[in-house]
Amino acid sequence: MFSGIIEEFGTVVKVEKDKDNVHFTLTCSFADKLKVDQSLSHNGVCLTVVELDKTKKTYKVTAIRETLVKSNLGLLESGSKVNLERSMQINGRLDGHIVQGHVDQTAVCVKVEEAEGSWYYDFEYDFDINKAKQGYMTVEKGSVTVNGVSLTVVNSKNNSFQVAIIPFTYEATNFHTFKVGTVVNIEFDIIGKYLSKLNSYS
Repeated sequence: MFSGIIEEFGTVVKVEKDKDNVHFTLTCSFADKLKVDQSLSHNGVCLTVVELDKTKKTYKVTAIRETLVKSNLGLLESGSKVNLERSMQINGRLDGHIVQGHVDQTAVCVKVEEAEGSWYYDFEYDFDINKAKQGYMTVEKGSVTVNGVSLTVVNSKNNSFQVAIIPFTYEATNFHTFKVGTVVNIEFDIIGKYLSKLNSYS
């Protein structure tokens, strides 16, 4: 379980294809503090640490076919910046919102607008009315996760939404690399999914 508050962005140093799986080796400042079998969010995708090299400050994770189909991880290459978050501590404050690390689908950045010190990003995604009835949608001022970042939705529409990014988030995450056409991972709010499911029984 995560909060959507990114600790830092790591860097992909190696990508290895293994049948339908892909192994990613990354480096980050806290790599030497990780443990094998630990959960770590990568652009919002929960992956398990399978190998460590504390001398090089690198670690390895594996993405299976289902993950690659549902997310943007298959687009990563050596040098790619990836938003990272270790799992949430139960005794801490929940600064973002409840994030599972289970990406629902991808979206595409269709507009980037600088607004005197902040940035607005517009994203579009494939809309499915049946999925929307199950909570796979955004609502005005609701929560959404974009590449693992907990954000507040504005201008919510059936197949698109907008978010506002402050300078700290812009610099501390891979949002500063986004441009029109960038593919991102999105996870819709789990509370909205449960409420939609309950409502379907009434």
